[in-house]
Amino acid sequence: MSLDPAIAAKLKRNDAGLFSAVAQEKSTGDVLMVAWMDDEALARTLETRKGTYYSRSRQQYWVKGETSGHTQYVHEVRLDCDGDSVLLIVDQEGAACHTG
Repeated sequence: MSLDPAIAAKLKRNDAGLFSAVAQEKSTGDVLMVAWMDDEALARTLETRKGTYYSRSRQQYWVKGETSGHTQYVHEVRLDCDGDSVLLIVDQEGAACHTG
């Protein structure tokens, strides 16, 4: 799976190839969480409509809710003005934060 070249060209990544992703609840506007993505995580998110992120500590991809059942259904992805962060507009099923 690969990210659309037009989208990829607009992204600014850190030295590890990552950029921040902010998840926001569609119905309330509440900011739920901040995580990391790379091109592959964003491509997977756009294809599946499920919040998919990159874990820096585990060095692997993870889908929000895959183990907890607290899934994020992604409605929209927006790029910020300088291209180093994305905003995911989501419907969050259950808690977003691991602390509840």
